[in-house]
Amino acid sequence: MDQGRQHLGCPRLNLHGTGLDGEGLPVVPVTGEATGEMWITAHRTLTRLAELGESAGVTFTLENLNTSVDHPGVPFATAADAFSLVAAVDRPGVRMNLDLYHAQIGEGNLIELIRRAHGAGLIGEIQVADVPGRCEPGTGEINYPAVARALTDLGYDGTVALEAWPSGDSHIAMERFRAAFTL
Repeated sequence: MDQGRQHLGCPRLNLHGTGLDGEGLPVVPVTGEATGEMWITAHRTLTRLAELGESAGVTFTLENLNTSVDHPGVPFATAADAFSLVAAVDRPGVRMNLDLYHAQIGEGNLIELIRRAHGAGLIGEIQVADVPGRCEPGTGEINYPAVARALTDLGYDGTVALEAWPSGDSHIAMERFRAAFTL
């Protein structure tokens, strides 16, 4: 194990398109589309992070966010943006943290999104929560058993992380998460 990974104690570190404050809002909000200069800067920054991650045995994962409910003003927020940036960097030290809660709000068509990102080898982690409410699978509109089947069919063997609020009892929430991803 690399010294950096030993020091940090984790294989992955999560990134966002900008710094977020305690409320999940961007420290420096963006109005409108990201400029070409912002894309170039993001590419350079992610390339440098990929180099650092690779030397330390850590993968940085760029998380997609939604701008309509939780994170207005965040640049590079969509799964399409994260996909484009990670594909452009094209280094193993940077991958997508594909957050399906945010993708459902911002883009939908989750299974096709998973297929595309997995086929390109860009997924570093998948995060789940249901819409609306950001609670555990089974409390909203996302068909997580279908998502789990798609992941299994694709041979995805990476991390699926629950990043959600329990809708009630936390033990029941964990059982719902387990049930949604047990085929």
